[in-house]
Amino acid sequence: MISALQPTVATKPHVLLVDDHDDILEFLADDLQDQYQVFTAYDGKEALALLADESVQLIVSDIMMPVMDGYELCKAIKSTIEYCHIPVVLLTAKNTMQSKIQGLEFGADAYIEKPFSPEYLQVQIANLLANRDKIRAYFSSTPLAHIKSMAHSKADELFLEKLNQAIHQHLENPELDVEHLADLLCMSRPTLYRKIKGISDLTPNELINIARLKRSAELLAEGHYKIYEIAEMVGYSSQTHFGRNFHKQFGMSPSEYLETLRKR
Repeated sequence: MISALQPTVATKPHVLLVDDHDDILEFLADDLQDQYQVFTAYDGKEALALLADESVQLIVSDIMMPVMDGYELCKAIKSTIEYCHIPVVLLTAKNTMQSKIQGLEFGADAYIEKPFSPEYLQVQIANLLANRDKIRAYFSSTPLAHIKSMAHSKADELFLEKLNQAIHQHLENPELDVEHLADLLCMSRPTLYRKIKGISDLTPNELINIARLKRSAELLAEGHYKIYEIAEMVGYSSQTHFGRNFHKQFGMSPSEYLETLRKR
């Protein structure tokens, strides 16, 4: 059985709980549902089926389960491009060092021994999500921060590098959008949309716009072109529109950014 417990407002992060015991699922879901929209699954196979239909920000999974255990679920998530950005917290009654090493080798982001306090799990979840939010905010607000700064795994890094190359190769095209990117990356539009949204909390079009502005910041730093030339080079037909977007994204106009560079 796969179910959503007490649907809440869309702004709450989606957390998936995976365990083959009803009482544990109900206990954890009851404790988390005030802060998160909680989904549940009884084993790794059901969890993967749910991920195909729902956007999930974090997974909490027991290790010992039938059909597909927590290790295999973690391995599947961290090796699948659509899901590898999702943090995974593994719960286990085993307290041996080898079991912890095994969990981390499969890519787990946190490892919690049973019994544990609900408050401890709450803090782990909140910290993992907050750290990702900080990294996303840094990328979006810092002109020269590279897109790979958002990667949390080698698979994410490779995906973001490929995505970045595809965007930059077609940056002068003002019509560049998610449809073009999906074709360039040989991915379906829904899959690409969900991946970009999951890793950056941006829509593909928002990410494309930020990539244009970041490239313009690089060109401004190089000092070889005038502002109106750079606007055209990154796909803007209007210098005014370019200037407004640059200021909205980075908190300063292109000319003010140039001035900060000169003072360094």
